Amino acid sequence: MSSSPPGTVRFVGAGPGDPALLTVRADSLLRTARVILHDDLVASEILALASPEAVVLNVGKRCGAKRITQSDINALMIGFARRGADVIRLKSGDPAIFGRLAEEIDALSAAGISFEIVPGVSAGLAAAASLGISLTDRRLSSRVVFASAHRAPASQSEVAEDADWRGLAREDATLVIYMPGRDIAHLQRELLNAGLAPDTPAIIVSRASTPSQREHRATLSTLSSSPAFDAPSILLIGRAVAQKTARDSQQIDPAAATSSAWEEFLELLAPGLAPLAAETPRLEERTNSR
Repeated sequence: MSSSPPGTVRFVGAGPGDPALLTVRADSLLRTARVILHDDLVASEILALASPEAVVLNVGKRCGAKRITQSDINALMIGFARRGADVIRLKSGDPAIFGRLAEEIDALSAAGISFEIVPGVSAGLAAAASLGISLTDRRLSSRVVFASAHRAPASQSEVAEDADWRGLAREDATLVIYMPGRDIAHLQRELLNAGLAPDTPAIIVSRASTPSQREHRATLSTLSSSPAFDAPSILLIGRAVAQKTARDSQQIDPAAATSSAWEEFLELLAPGLAPLAAETPRLEERTNSR
């Protein structure tokens, strides 16, 4: 009697928390999965999509509290796959961004288990979208930097190090900092020492895209007095972050702007299309008069 071929492990991005932001592929995989190993921060609304027959296990590590080790997680993925089960390794946000993906891929490769990566909407992008800002406004920011507030030690005998902020923090960059931690004052000092100006705009966003989203606006000089937010939280820093505040302070007449734009549009049209385009305002006027 031949044994079953090994299953495939799929690293699936659960997105920032809103089920509507799941990819179609992720939604389909969750509904048909036999085994789901999920991070602690995956929203309950997303886990509810799993089949009642699925094995769903929380293998998350949160705020340094380790209910399960990385070796245990690797063993679970490999063990289920070797028994012929396709496994969903469900990670919040995008699995390739600060999700220990490389370590788990190494373990699967060493065990001869095939894998697939299904991307998701990262929390940093969801935070910016919820605020209505562009991370790469070309007038203010020529680069965007995704960073974690700390780096893992190279070995068990070493101590975790801070990120090299001098190489990352620039006036023409937008910083998207994952897991900023509760010691915001320490991070503030590091960024100021790296050369960022004290008046650099900053926003902390907690639980982006969900009904419980909260945000706090500050500058780098006032960042240490920010309130504590629930995880997951994202810290956005840079001149581009202040876009929404600047737009809110502008007084624009929408009617005048629309009229001017329409006139410029008509001038660009080919002569043969101009009469057709000119008819559109008259149609709108007749509709509004009814």
